[in-house]
Amino acid sequence: MSLIELKDVSYAYPGETKLVIKHLSLTLERGWCLVVRGDNGSGKTTLFRILNGLAFPVEGRYLFDGTEITEKYLGVSRNSKLFHKRVGYLFQNPDIMLFNGRVFDEVAFGPRQMGLSDAEVEMRTKDCLDLFGIADLADKAPYHLSGGQKKRVALAAVMALNPEVIVLDEPFAGLDGKTREFLGGFLAELKESGKTLIVATHDDRLQEALADQVLEL
Repeated sequence: MSLIELKDVSYAYPGETKLVIKHLSLTLERGWCLVVRGDNGSGKTTLFRILNGLAFPVEGRYLFDGTEITEKYLGVSRNSKLFHKRVGYLFQNPDIMLFNGRVFDEVAFGPRQMGLSDAEVEMRTKDCLDLFGIADLADKAPYHLSGGQKKRVALAAVMALNPEVIVLDEPFAGLDGKTREFLGGFLAELKESGKTLIVATHDDRLQEALADQVLEL
């Protein structure tokens, strides 16, 4: 069974009839990397919102590990928590994701929401801060950080839940060369470890290094 299946999916914004996504079908296997390409306005971010359960098709079906993901299904708290633990989403603009007063609390937010013990939250948060080289920022306010630092904090917050699937919307946007190199290496390590990646990017080198499938929108 494929991990992710879209079956003839179409999407229009609420109150509109124009389809942003038209009759899209795809399958993605566990441990694969799907690279999504397309111009601005082609529907990449909308697709990612559907894959993350933040929007729902007006036609067609989205199945995750054999379960159809619908607004009704995610309306059950237990289902929503389990799904969002398994699928992590790095937004193109990390400012959308960062809302806590301290970096430590930002990274700890997801594990706390999942009801993990204080000891487990502490361990996961410190591990992720160390992993992304931001332990020295733990007590800083996220909105005072540079763009690259914000991206690291946002990715640390995603990885604190250890998701099976990581969806990344233009992860290199606004990054300096050093941070791009770090992030590219980290994504390669994630894939090697068996994680499933879905990445919107225009970076040909990243596509060549990681992609098992390419979707043009």
